[in-house]
Amino acid sequence: MLQQFRQSVYDLIVETSTNLPGDVRRAIRKAHEHEDAATRSGLSLSTIAQNIEMAETKVSPICQDTGMPTFIVHTPVGANQIQMKQDIYEAVRQATIDGKLRTNSVDSLTGANSGDNLGPGTPVVHFEQWESDDIEVKLILKGGGCENKNIQYSLPAEIEGLGKAGRDLDGIRKCILHAVYQAQGQGCSAGFIGVGIGGDRTTGYELAKHQLFRKVDDKNPSAELGQLEDYIMNASNQLGIGTMGFGGEVTLLGCKIGVMNRLPASFFVSVAYNCWAFRRQGVRLNGETGAHLEWLYERGTDVKMKEQSKEAETEVAASQEASASQGSRQVVLTTPITEEAIRSLRVGDVVIINGEMHTGRDALHKYLIDHDCPVDLDGAVIYHCGPVMLKDEEGWHVKAAGPTTSIREEPYQGDIMKKFGIRAVIGKGGMGAKTLAALQEHGGVYLNAIGGAAQYYAECIKRVNGVDFMEFGIPEAMWHLQVEGFAAIVTMDAHGNSLHRDVDKSSFEKLEQFRDPVFK
Repeated sequence: MLQQFRQSVYDLIVETSTNLPGDVRRAIRKAHEHEDAATRSGLSLSTIAQNIEMAETKVSPICQDTGMPTFIVHTPVGANQIQMKQDIYEAVRQATIDGKLRTNSVDSLTGANSGDNLGPGTPVVHFEQWESDDIEVKLILKGGGCENKNIQYSLPAEIEGLGKAGRDLDGIRKCILHAVYQAQGQGCSAGFIGVGIGGDRTTGYELAKHQLFRKVDDKNPSAELGQLEDYIMNASNQLGIGTMGFGGEVTLLGCKIGVMNRLPASFFVSVAYNCWAFRRQGVRLNGETGAHLEWLYERGTDVKMKEQSKEAETEVAASQEASASQGSRQVVLTTPITEEAIRSLRVGDVVIINGEMHTGRDALHKYLIDHDCPVDLDGAVIYHCGPVMLKDEEGWHVKAAGPTTSIREEPYQGDIMKKFGIRAVIGKGGMGAKTLAALQEHGGVYLNAIGGAAQYYAECIKRVNGVDFMEFGIPEAMWHLQVEGFAAIVTMDAHGNSLHRDVDKSSFEKLEQFRDPVFK
């Protein structure tokens, strides 16, 4: 029985990781049409569209952070859920070996990476029985960057910029708007949100994540919640946060809201934020064999969407030219980079890097505070990235390599740059005041790469020169990468300027305009 179940789950994992569904692609296309191609957001959306096509063509992860695989399985009465869970585990293990998932399961106490995405609590599998004879399996791959921007509110509360929020629809409205504001570009906006009203602290978040399985263009069965969803979409896109937090016309691509009962003493509003790389898919399977019957979401492979995606490469070049014509410079730098070259850069410049760069995430930054580095970092570039890597007889190969959220390194970054002579840091979402001060003092720059564009950047990596600290696990190891044509945007410079600070300030001012009650 269920001889084909494991293979069907494996196929689901591959599809979810590498091929963005049609409804999500259409939402991204619509956002692209609303942005000026000459803006940073316009250029970013062109890059995103190109990355989506590359991932599908290569059958490689759209984003290197494949998150915590979370399955929801509906089974007929009497199905062997124990065996099904084992098959899901084996499918996850094989997909990790094949480079369709990044090794993301880490021991919370020791930091050790299991290497196969299996361990206590990973992957997440929820079983529910239903009356159908078929099996339904849904999967969502939600990366850590957007997972970290989830937020939960307990009403009544005082909401930053919006004032008092009571236990009513208007209080809920304020919570959701603030949730979008606080994410900024760190969750790889433009994004999607699922909202859970009610429940307890655990079930509220669960309800919020369940909303992300709804289709982008569906209608809420509750007219009241449907009205709120429309309002949030409209108001959020007036905040000016834009793609990657660069500023722009589109900040939110979708909003889905659900409600459940609560305790009299508790009123939670839980918001699950999801990046533009909205990877969720589902399958319906034969209940006896586990064979594939149908996909639950439209696959992003129909001709119209593919034709639109194939325009993306041309659009990236056109966007870069349009951006240059409006005053943004394009500067080519070869590592090691001099302080003079760095101090010549300004926020808004597009930097093209050639030469060697080094990946570094949480474990490496913590280590380097108290230890020497095995390689010379004077004039070097550190890339906040945990790549997907595969090894064969020829050596290591990069399968996906987009940026991770940089703010986690804020306690370390400035000190490490000054200690080792690092001149440039690449990541996403920006960094804080301590790093900005160090850039100004030391002569450094922060470059924002396009979050989620893991195939676009992997294409720029021509060779793996070596690796250190493999004991940290593949994502946290220090990879030495030879790159060519690696493009990123200066968002924090050596003159005290920060695009992230400016967008945060302007979006907060716009948020304050929504203080007055709307729903009574």
